[in-house]
Amino acid sequence: MRHIITKTAINKDNMEQKIVISKDGPYIVSGGIPLSEKIITPVHNHYVLTDGKVLPQKTVYALCRCGSSLSAPFCDGIHVKTGFDGSETASRQNFNDRIQEKIEGKLVDLLDDGRCAFARFCHREKGDAWTLAENAACEADKHEAITAAYECPSGRLVVLEKDGAEIEPPHTPSIEIWQDPEEGVSGPIVVKGYIKIVSSDGFEYERRNRVALCRCGGSHNKPFCDAIHVGIKYSDR
Repeated sequence: MRHIITKTAINKDNMEQKIVISKDGPYIVSGGIPLSEKIITPVHNHYVLTDGKVLPQKTVYALCRCGSSLSAPFCDGIHVKTGFDGSETASRQNFNDRIQEKIEGKLVDLLDDGRCAFARFCHREKGDAWTLAENAACEADKHEAITAAYECPSGRLVVLEKDGAEIEPPHTPSIEIWQDPEEGVSGPIVVKGYIKIVSSDGFEYERRNRVALCRCGGSHNKPFCDAIHVGIKYSDR
């Protein structure tokens, strides 16, 4: 299986772009990674991202992961007062070792590792990513299957060519703070572009093109989002 991997991005000050997870504290972001807010917006039977409020840009910044900051998405130190337990419980296996399901279609295959941020981008006008991948019979259907998988922010879904090559055009490195007004909640921190993510104990998670990090503090799969923000009605507003 072939993977598309980009070189580590370096900002103008030669600081590596990375996210370091502090123990029971925030995500420390360095390297001047662009930060923006995005809104999950329904359009007919699928979803698109629209721009939210403008966020300040810094070379180094700290993003809240306890869900209690009054300065969200940034950390205000309240995790210390609340005794936030940010213990990382997610599997440290690579994506290919976590695969739970493989859908084999005529034109493409689909890998699914089970992670879900409930962003709903896997749903398109003609069906969901699984159905589209299995039933794609023409290039238009194939494109829809690819789009449904590629727009999943958690990186749960990856489409393969029939020769096993991943269809994964690399994103430009960026961090997005998602809002979900349809569900009345604030969504995850979406990390794009193979940015390095380092555990509080120094372990480096596999670099992926798309990852959703928890910022409500409630995920049972920390540091990754498990969609619990929907159930607990987390809002940073």
